Amino acid sequence: MEKHIFGTLAMALALSSCGGSSTQQTTEPNQVQEATYKTLKLQNGVNVSHWLSQSERRGAERANQITKRDFDSIAAMGFDFVRLPVDEEHLYDKDLNRDEEGFQLMHNAIKWTLENGMNIVVDLHVVRSHHFNSENDHPNTLFQDPAEQEKIVKIWKDLQKDLSQYPNDRLAYELMNEPVAPTCEDWNKLVEKMVNGLRETEKERTLIFGSNRWQIPQTFDSLRVPENDPYLVLSFHFYEPSLITHHQAPWTDYSFYKGKINYPGVQITDSAALAALTPEQRKKIDSMNGEYNNTVMYEHMKLAIDKADSLGLHLYCGEFGAYPYFIEKEMRLRWYNDICNIFREHNIANCHWCYKGDFPIVNEDCSPNELPAILTKK
Repeated sequence: MEKHIFGTLAMALALSSCGGSSTQQTTEPNQVQEATYKTLKLQNGVNVSHWLSQSERRGAERANQITKRDFDSIAAMGFDFVRLPVDEEHLYDKDLNRDEEGFQLMHNAIKWTLENGMNIVVDLHVVRSHHFNSENDHPNTLFQDPAEQEKIVKIWKDLQKDLSQYPNDRLAYELMNEPVAPTCEDWNKLVEKMVNGLRETEKERTLIFGSNRWQIPQTFDSLRVPENDPYLVLSFHFYEPSLITHHQAPWTDYSFYKGKINYPGVQITDSAALAALTPEQRKKIDSMNGEYNNTVMYEHMKLAIDKADSLGLHLYCGEFGAYPYFIEKEMRLRWYNDICNIFREHNIANCHWCYKGDFPIVNEDCSPNELPAILTKK
């Protein structure tokens, strides 16, 4: 899954690194209405993760991990598209020689998706020079080394040789997952390079990208979008409030908190549990704690909604989800219902993280759990 360590302090860092704002103006969000876009149609999707991305599996183990049966099941649950994260290491060696088995699995996934009447977003999730969790022992060089920026353009143009055979209204390219650039302008410049490179041969392919610092909505005012290109979709990710969505998730730096949580309302009011924390732990929790409900979540998405509306572009939440193992089921489902209602009300395409991994939409026997009915509700 997306192993984010993101709270108030990290958000402050994100906003301070994106101080320069775009010159594009925003408007009030549209009222409830259907919009028509030139891009492929996206509505309710799911990430097929940890297969061709963020996984050490290779050979038969990788091939058997996800099969046609999985895509048949996703379609049967009512989803209309999938997001397929792919990593450089799964498709290329260090010299950019192709891993033919990896490419074949990617083509299999596309074929199985299209055969089921769904659309697909191919997402370049991790490259050797950039990992979204660079703070977690994954040093990034992408934004410091011009050669690495040329390399990611080269990767996309090589992928394009294979992917361009698929219809524009069925397959989209997502340029990169959760950029973590030193400044928003660094990311804007790389977006321009990638878009210009792909547009040399494909003028009407849907291209998807978001803003700097993990694609959080709060940096959307600094995202520079190529002008006069209607075949773009803007993407954000949303895991707020993280004390709820990542409660006791072992990879976070706040998993030490084992007390009660609340949603909606102030996330943590358990005075006894707070009193048991060390001063450092209490400082961490206090920096993240606060009141959350559907209105607050909408307000935190508003910069992204306004940006897309002002440009007449479709908006897409490429990742969202709540870790299910330590939170009361009713509370978790309240959060899901609230966020999905926001998506529907504001015509935001959305793609749950994920299919099987740590935020599953299926039970151990791969039968649907309670989430698909909420996620695909029209």
